Amino acid sequence: MISPVAWVRGRLGERGAALALLALLLALAVVPLVAMPAARCEVFGSGCRATDPERRADPVAAATPAITPVEVATRGAYVALGDSYSAGVGAEATVGDQNPLDRCHRTSKAYYHEVSQAFRFAKGSAFWACSGATTDDVLDGRGGEPPQIGRVGRDTSLVTISIGGNDVGFSRVLAGCVVKLPWGRGCSGQGEEIARRMAGLRESLPALLAEITARAPEARVIVMSYPKAFSEVSGVDGDNITVPDQRWLNARAYELGGVIRQSVMEADARKVAGHRHGSVEFVDAFSAFAGHEVGSRDAYMNGLTLNLAALEAEPRSYHPTVAGQQALARLFVDQVKKGPGRALS
Repeated sequence: MISPVAWVRGRLGERGAALALLALLLALAVVPLVAMPAARCEVFGSGCRATDPERRADPVAAATPAITPVEVATRGAYVALGDSYSAGVGAEATVGDQNPLDRCHRTSKAYYHEVSQAFRFAKGSAFWACSGATTDDVLDGRGGEPPQIGRVGRDTSLVTISIGGNDVGFSRVLAGCVVKLPWGRGCSGQGEEIARRMAGLRESLPALLAEITARAPEARVIVMSYPKAFSEVSGVDGDNITVPDQRWLNARAYELGGVIRQSVMEADARKVAGHRHGSVEFVDAFSAFAGHEVGSRDAYMNGLTLNLAALEAEPRSYHPTVAGQQALARLFVDQVKKGPGRALS
């Protein structure tokens, strides 16, 4: 039997056979480059489609949709912590809201209720804010109440909290502004003490946030500042607080918000730097009651109710009304939906 090579040589001669072999080799080299784009891409670097490096490296991970802020917040339990602004003091709507045996004065119109109903939390929700609480009280308990921090665990996916007002002694400051006794320091005379207390909060608040995030490492922790109480336009009827006093008090509330914001930003930055789950987020409530301050026609903040025997303001004084709590609830609901402004895992 004649081999193919011998047959070609017989038909074309030695030179023709060499040319035929050369043509075959060229075909073997060129055809894959034309017919197979991947090969052409590897050899010449052209004809390549843009490819996501992450998708090429891990197509399963790249195809997985990013988790939404609401999904992170609702996959576990919601726990509401904090002081009287979170407990709902000043927003009493039922007989039960005025129960003198309720040492924490949690009310049925506190913002917690609207937040808990706005979303479906996989492991339920719990309301543990307590009137009068400081950062230390959240950790250690107050008035026979167990520590609020004990309600936070690894299955907690959302924490809301307002805290800091009692640390800087705002109730006493307000009383000093209203009850201008001859031996009192009035409003601005208390500035040095407030500055000292805010410096203390600058240490105690980061410690509290660190404890919350340690107990609930995957939770979103949303921390609210305080709304300004006064319009700064005219004196507040019956409260004995002048316009300069209103401005001074609002400025201290703004300053307190700055301390809270800074602590929150630092806590979240530590999460990002450590590539950890969850977040720590700030809700700015300073202007939440704009146009509805104390003394306005449709106030979101209660005015002064003074305990003359004790020379101090009643707890509901300068606390949100039912409408005020609803305004705060909207801030929290919006923040839960919006997220921290960065990727969550």
